Amino acid sequence: MVFASTAFVALAAFCWGLSGGIGGMLLTHGWDPFVVSLYRGMIGMVFVLIWLALRPQRSGLADRRLWFWSALAGLGVAGNFAFYFVSISEGSITVAATLMYCAPVFVYLVSFVLKLETPTVLKWVAIAVVMVGIVLLTQVYDIGSSGLTALGVGAGLLSGVSYALFIFGFKYAAPRGSPQAVLSIAFAVLTATLIGFGDIGQTLSVPMSSDWPLFLGLGVLGAGLSFILYVVGLNHTVPAVASVLAMVEPVTASLFGLVVFDESLAGLQFFGMGLILVMVTVLSVSSSVQGVPEQKPA
Repeated sequence: MVFASTAFVALAAFCWGLSGGIGGMLLTHGWDPFVVSLYRGMIGMVFVLIWLALRPQRSGLADRRLWFWSALAGLGVAGNFAFYFVSISEGSITVAATLMYCAPVFVYLVSFVLKLETPTVLKWVAIAVVMVGIVLLTQVYDIGSSGLTALGVGAGLLSGVSYALFIFGFKYAAPRGSPQAVLSIAFAVLTATLIGFGDIGQTLSVPMSSDWPLFLGLGVLGAGLSFILYVVGLNHTVPAVASVLAMVEPVTASLFGLVVFDESLAGLQFFGMGLILVMVTVLSVSSSVQGVPEQKPA
């Protein structure tokens, strides 16, 4: 069971990495980043609603605080999806995925302020190294010639901030109900939030377009199946191991960008990417506020 749970977590991270590549393909076909994000979330919502219908026990839906924290998580995942695809459209999959992976850094900073985490020299050094890695990866000192835009870099960092918001929302909602209930509310809030931001004409035309299989694959791999696998997998996976396995996501997305889209990075950018991945993983492993909190059995 432990092996299966670990495999579920790794597979979920792999699916999230693939979803970045699939989203990148849709963006190159001219689709609005918000439309892509909306369909990713809506299809994911269908999956978690079915999960909730099959396992309605201890849902906690009568608890108002569950709704509040789940809604906050929904705003976080809406921002995470949307800013991630905006970052890809303004830069590259490799950079966007790596910047999003910085979410644990923002979790640490908020945890320091809220006194949920004890600051140490090691943690501050790791955060500082991540900042150096971001500078090297994005080449903010020469952003005009690096192929990236300020919007792309900013959106990538905001996707990480948004994921940190999802982490805190999920953390405080999880003890009050089942994960399927929390995710159902979160994806419903995501849908209500993003539906007004995207191009309405594009939103309505997706089911009749030739790209609908890509949208379906994005929703299944990037939200529906992956979130369920991850939550179920966490039940029997040590948090430190889950944090390391989460690195599969940016690595998969980066490889997709390098192989399929022929993206390229300079030597210093690769070095910066390596600094970020290693240091964020170290932070995640040592944190008492893990990337996604321990779950009640589904």
